[in-house]
Amino acid sequence: MLILSRNKGQKIIIDHNIVISVVEVSGEQVRIGIEAPADVSIYREEIYDAIQEQNKEAVLQSDNVQELLRNVSAHKKN
Repeated sequence: MLILSRNKGQKIIIDHNIVISVVEVSGEQVRIGIEAPADVSIYREEIYDAIQEQNKEAVLQSDNVQELLRNVSAHKKN
């Protein structure tokens, strides 16, 4: 992990097309601005984690549906 110190108004450039700006520093809270191409997804960590959890649940539900369909199909053959 790269750790940098920046002051208000200073920026960090990532891969020539992502700019992170320090907008405001107030106590222990830092507000940042992010400029990135439209095809780059940007999430707060807690939102990203929630999306990942929902995706895992969706896969499990899909697997359960697939199993139910196999059972129904097998039952119809008997």
